[in-house]
Formats: sequence, C-alpha cells, structure tokens
Amino acid sequence: MRTRYRIERRALLGGGVALSLAAVPGARVPHAQPLDRITFQTDWRAQAEHGGYYQAVAAGIYRRHGIECEIRMGGPQQNPAQLLIAGRVDAIMGNGFQALNFARENIPFLCIGAIFQKDPQILMTHEGNGITRFEDMRGRPILVGAAGRTTYWPFLRARFGFTDEQIRPYTFNIQPWLADRMAIQQGFLSSEPFSAIQAGARPRVFLIADAGYENYNCTINVSRRMVEERGDLLQRFVNATIEGWTQYMRRQDIEGANRLIMRDNPEMTQERIDYAIRVMNEMGIVMSGDAERLGIGAMTDARWESFYNATRDAGVNPPGMDFRRAYDLRFVNKRVGLS
Repeated sequence: MRTRYRIERRALLGGGVALSLAAVPGARVPHAQPLDRITFQTDWRAQAEHGGYYQAVAAGIYRRHGIECEIRMGGPQQNPAQLLIAGRVDAIMGNGFQALNFARENIPFLCIGAIFQKDPQILMTHEGNGITRFEDMRGRPILVGAAGRTTYWPFLRARFGFTDEQIRPYTFNIQPWLADRMAIQQGFLSSEPFSAIQAGARPRVFLIADAGYENYNCTINVSRRMVEERGDLLQRFVNATIEGWTQYMRRQDIEGANRLIMRDNPEMTQERIDYAIRVMNEMGIVMSGDAERLGIGAMTDARWESFYNATRDAGVNPPGMDFRRAYDLRFVNKRVGLS
C-alpha cells in the first residue's frame, strides 16, 4: 500500500466505502440517552495517519461523549468534498488548502480543527548524492503528481526558484526513483520513505512544511450550517477526536485501533503503522507549534493569514480574498489532552 499525499489523493479530496466502526466490543454508553450519530469521511485507506479517529472508536471515547461515529474509509476513486457538499457525510478529513478553496469559491463549508500542524508532504532523494537542501534541487528534474503542481509546487517555485520545466510526471511508483540515484520525487512522510527503505535504499527526506509551507492537514471540514445548528455535537466530536489522537500518538493502549486499521485495510501492516507513528512524532506532525500550548487540533488566525498570504503571493489565491471564511476557531485551542 502506498499512502498518498492528502491533496494528491484527490483534487478536492477522496470519498469512501461505508465502514461502520461504531459497534466496538466493550464500548459502553455511559447513559441511557440515544447517541448522536455523525459520519466522518477519511481521505484514504485506513492507516496510522487516521489513528486518532480509530482510537476514539476502539476506546469508546466517542460513545463516552454521546456520539455514535461511523468512519467511512476513503480511496483512490472517491471524493470526500463532493460527498460533504451533497450532504452524504457530516464531516470529512481535509486540509487547509481545500478550506481556502471553499472560501475562494464562496462554498458554505469550512475547517474547524487541524490535527496535523505540519503537512506531511515531502520531496525525497537518495543519501550521498550531493543534494542536501531544497536549493540544491533547483534546475533538477522532480517527479510531481498533477495535484501537487497546483498546491505545494507554486510555493516551491516562489520560495526556491524552481521552474515548471523541472516537473516530470509522477505515477505513484517508486521504481524510477530507485533506479536513478539522482532522482527527486514527491512523497508522503510515512509512506514513500518506508517503501524505499524496504527496497534497500537510503532515502533523504525533505519535509516541505519545514521550509515554510504552512498548510494544515488532517483537518476536520464541515458545513457552515452544521456549525450553526449542531455546534454542541461538533464540540463533543472535536473533543473526543483530540482525546483519541492524544492517546494514539502517546501509544496508550492503541492495539484495538491498530487492529481496526488493519482489518479495514488488509494491505496495512503493523510494521508500517509503527514506522508512521514514529516519524510523525519525530517530525512534530501532530504535536508541534501551537498544539504544544493549545492542544492537538490547534489553529490560529495568524497561521491562516500567513498561509493565505503565501498562496496569494504564489499566484494560487487572489488578493483581497476573505480567507477568514475558511475556518472557525471556536471548537479548538481549549488545551484538551494537555496535562
């Protein structure tokens, strides 16, 4: 299984095969009141990058918050944003770039939480070939997928002087990269490097977020109507999700969540899950920056403004756009999960 970059996996994100995870053995409802149902659509097949949601199901956290959560697994032929807009799901896993698209197109959907403080998108090359920084890639061929050309590529072009002449098609197959020690390709922090290591290579990883690409990822995107009419449910969902992610990243009794992940995605392995959790912790994907003081899921006006300005300067979004319509801070920054 090859994990895909969140935006690459869908131009406007992927949809899902219905996968009900609500009825977990041992999960008990703490009161007799009926549970509020919510359907959450992931952006790809089950993996450690979805682990906190699965943990909130497996550990009964959603139920403790009065919620029956149905997780619907994404895939290559699905489009979560279309499902959200059509009202077929309540919430989707998205990213900040997508939320800005909602604001630009005046579509009444927005982001209410960002689990990943850093976008896991990377460029990957080989150790020992003289490429030690982004600047060394200037003028060299780089394998980039179609969606990446409209998202992070304009940032790299503006920041490091890359040119469109460097782009080569990326087919989500690392064999061309393995065969060429000077090759550079896009990837996802916890996927392509793992596959390269399994094939005997020594990849060098460049996290684009660490170069200033401030896109939030693994976000919770919902309709503006749901924010206005079901705010209490969303608050409970966000709090429970953050608790699940806190446990998952700390590896607190997560065997049940991992079993669910591997059950629903038979191509997933424990070894790949362990690698993903380790590199996400090492690189501060979930817990870094604002999340260290405000809790997992943190977002700020300053960070959104900075990211919008970067997309504007790169020619992706227009000047004067009301970027604040892309998000709502009321459900996060409450230090949930911080001790």
